Amino acid sequence: MEDHNTANLTEPSSPAASVASAEIAAEFAALTVEEKEQRRAEWSQELARVEEEINTLRTVLASKTRHASDLKRKLGITVWKELTDDVNQGVKNIKESTVFQRTESMLKSTGEKTASVFGSITTGITSKFSQMKNSDSMRSIEASVGSAYENVKALSRVIRWRN
Repeated sequence: MEDHNTANLTEPSSPAASVASAEIAAEFAALTVEEKEQRRAEWSQELARVEEEINTLRTVLASKTRHASDLKRKLGITVWKELTDDVNQGVKNIKESTVFQRTESMLKSTGEKTASVFGSITTGITSKFSQMKNSDSMRSIEASVGSAYENVKALSRVIRWRN
C-alpha cells in the first residue's frame, strides 16, 4: 500500500523539486496507516476549498469583465479603438527609445551621404553625356545616322511609287 501512495505523486520538474518530493514521500511513508488516511482527508478538504475559491474568483472575474465591457461600450470605447490606442502607444514608446533615436539618426546620416553620392554620380554622368554630345565623333555618328535615315525614307517613297 505504501508503494501505491508514493506512485500518486507527480513527477518533479527540477532537481530541487525532486529532492523535496523524495523528502515528502519519505515522510509520508513513515506515517502510520491512520495518519496517512488523516493526511489524505485533510488534503482532500483543502483541495476542495481551494477549487471552490478558484471557481468563486472566476465568477467574480467574469462579472467584473462584463461590467468593464458595459462601461467601455457606454463610453464609446470599442475593441478597435483600444487596439489602435495600444498600437499608437507602442509606436510612441519605440520612437522615444534611445535605440530608435540612434538608429533614426544613423539612417538619416546614411541617407544624406547616399543622396550626396548619387547626386555626384548624376552630375558626373550628365557632364559626360554633354561632353560626348558635343564631341566630333558624336557629330559624325549623328550625321551618318541622319543620312541613313534620309536614304531609307527616300527608298521607302520609291517602293511605294512603284507599287
